[in-house]
Amino acid sequence: MVPEARLVAVSDSSPESARRFAQGQPGCTAEPSLDTLLARDDIDVISVCTPSGLHAAIGMQAARAGKHLVIEKPIDVTLEAADALIDAATTAGVQVTVISQHRFDPGVIELRDLIGAGALGELLLGHASTKWYRPQAYYDSAAWRGTWELDGGSLMNQGIHYVDLLLASLGPVDEVTAISATQVHQIEVEDTALALLRLRSGALGTLVSSTCVYPGFAQRLEVTGTGGTVVIEDGEIVSRHDRTAAPATSTEGAATPAIGQAAHVAQLADFLAAIQDDRPPAVTAEDGRAALEVVLAVYESSRLGRTIRLPLRG
Repeated sequence: MVPEARLVAVSDSSPESARRFAQGQPGCTAEPSLDTLLARDDIDVISVCTPSGLHAAIGMQAARAGKHLVIEKPIDVTLEAADALIDAATTAGVQVTVISQHRFDPGVIELRDLIGAGALGELLLGHASTKWYRPQAYYDSAAWRGTWELDGGSLMNQGIHYVDLLLASLGPVDEVTAISATQVHQIEVEDTALALLRLRSGALGTLVSSTCVYPGFAQRLEVTGTGGTVVIEDGEIVSRHDRTAAPATSTEGAATPAIGQAAHVAQLADFLAAIQDDRPPAVTAEDGRAALEVVLAVYESSRLGRTIRLPLRG
């Protein structure tokens, strides 16, 4: 899928699972442990696809072995772990990207270009929505799912992609006021979260994330400025009204085509180019930390029943 890369080895806590996976990948072998995987000198990049609460621990071990890192979202489930991973990567001199492939969706790229060109004017309002459905069987499929220690709830696991897009569009957050609840599922964590955001720029934002919404709907990002509004669903612009469009265009309600793996491939290609060119990747570990901090602020605001100011302390 990515011409510059080839998969040479995998490892898993279940060696049999690793062996079965490797059999279906030409030229790939299964290593019996992470240590043996990291000891190989033909591996430059490690992709960490474990439960979320293990991302930093495994990533730090790989960084100390001199491997560049692709970390699945979220970067981890605590800021302490995220900071430890960032420090370890900096010390080792390796690159890190956190999977935020929706930044490479065509509609998001177009939105970024419109914002950069000033076509939307002064940004005023943003909205990020993830209304998906997960049956109880999804959470029952693995003991780590739906736990605070290794997973987090709907916002941490499913909604964090569009938290990242909201931050990438409108900038950093100063205040979060939120509520959350476990409405349907038998899990430790929330399956629905709502939040109001005050951004440093003066813009305001809203977040909603749920795994209770049957049958599930497109993820949605709305950005409004003094000069127009753009609405994105699952990576495609479905409504655009701005002063550079003549006349204003709208495809509200149109079917959203499947994007497949293209955005993942684009992010991986960018990361490999960043390593080759010795530059930061388009999505950095710090970007992953910023999205995590907003999610944790939502959880803290919901737990304490008050507005939380960022940055988080302690």
